[in-house]
Amino acid sequence: QVQLVESGGGSVQAGGSLSLSCVVFGYTYSGVCMGWFRQAPGKEREGVAGIYPGFGSTYYADSVKGRFTISQDNAKNTVYLQMNSLKPEDTAMYYCAASYRYGGSWSDVGSYNYWGQGTQVTVSS
Repeated sequence: QVQLVESGGGSVQAGGSLSLSCVVFGYTYSGVCMGWFRQAPGKEREGVAGIYPGFGSTYYADSVKGRFTISQDNAKNTVYLQMNSLKPEDTAMYYCAASYRYGGSWSDVGSYNYWGQGTQVTVSS
């Protein structure tokens, strides 16, 4: 059974930084694609960043380009999301997700097999 555990959320003022971590348990390979998603109250879950561990290629939503960085440590089965220059509109529950199938899009919720429990990020103005 694959389990994803996120950590690192919290509260910060606008312009600040936070770093999220996601550890994958139960599988030695972190998957075809790893993604970070977020969901604010009353809104749909949206893709923030994705990484393909086998290639190291990364993708970002336009709203976070230049501010967020996704990275991986395969030896630790861990994916990170470094968030800088945070804005109040970044406030949401952030989820880590793992995909073990090919052909999907990194930003498509339906592409992922497993999800973490989420970690809250709150940015105040």
